[in-house]
Amino acid sequence: MPQTAVITTVAGRHSHLALQQDGLAAGHVRPEPYVVVTMDDPAAARLVARRTPTGDPVAVPVLDPGHRLPLAAARNAGARRALTAGAEVLVFLDVDCVPGITTVARYASAARDGVLLCGTVSYLPPPPPEGYRLQDLPVMASPHPARPAPAPDQELAARDLDLFWSLSFAVTGSTWVRIGGFCEEYTGYGGEDTDFARLASQAGADVRWLGGAPAYHQYHPVSSPPVQHLDDILRNGALYRRRWNVWPMQGWLREFARRGLVHHDSATDMWVRADSRRRGGP
Repeated sequence: MPQTAVITTVAGRHSHLALQQDGLAAGHVRPEPYVVVTMDDPAAARLVARRTPTGDPVAVPVLDPGHRLPLAAARNAGARRALTAGAEVLVFLDVDCVPGITTVARYASAARDGVLLCGTVSYLPPPPPEGYRLQDLPVMASPHPARPAPAPDQELAARDLDLFWSLSFAVTGSTWVRIGGFCEEYTGYGGEDTDFARLASQAGADVRWLGGAPAYHQYHPVSSPPVQHLDDILRNGALYRRRWNVWPMQGWLREFARRGLVHHDSATDMWVRADSRRRGGP
C-alpha cells in the first residue's frame, strides 16, 4: 500500500473537522500524514494536535484585502508538505467531508500515474440533536443528482470536466507534480477546481469517477444560486475565461441574470454586476 496523505483546508467549522478526524481514525487505512492547512485559524491547528497523533498542521495566511480565502494556495501548500513527508498518493478532502471506512484505502489502491480520481460525495441532512454517528452516515446521505455514482468496484471515465469538484479527489505525487497544482490566482469561492481539472487534462491525466471511496458532506446552510458569493464568482469566472476562453459556472450566472443581479455584455463576453454603473464600474 503506497504511503497516502490526506490534505484538508480549514477556516472555522471545527466541529466538521473533528468529525472528519473521527472518520479517518475509523478507516481501514489511516493517512500518513494528515495535513490540515489552516487559513488564519490557529485554533484548528490546536484541535488537530490534540486529537490526531499523525496530524500535521500547516498555516497559510489570508493576505487578500477582501479576506477571500486562498483555497488554491492552501491546497498547494498541503501537497508540498505531504510530498516532503514522503507521501506517494495525495487525497484531498473538504473539511465538511467525512470519509467512509474504505475511502482512504480505496483511493490508495486505485491511484496510479496519469489519473485523477474523484470519489462520490453524498449530502447529509441536518444532524440530529445528539449529532451525527459515523455508522449512520451511509444511510442518511443522499447522492448528488448531477454527478455519477459508480458502484464500489467501478471506475467511470469523466466525460464532462466541468463536473470535477475538489471536495474529494486523489492523485499520485508524480501526477500532481506534472499537473502543477492549483492556479493560485483564484481566491475565494468558485472556479479553481474546474481550472484544475482542465490543467490535469492538459497534462495528459485522465479524470475518472471512483466507486468505493465515499465521502459524506456534513450539513451547513447554503443558498442556490450562491448570491453571497456573487462577486467571487464574477472575478474568478473572468479569470477562468481569460485562461480557457470560456466561462465556468454558467448555470449560476444565468440564474443571477434572471434575478437581475448581473448581465452579459455580448460585445466583450463579460458578465458584470447589473449595478456596476452605480458602483463606478464601466
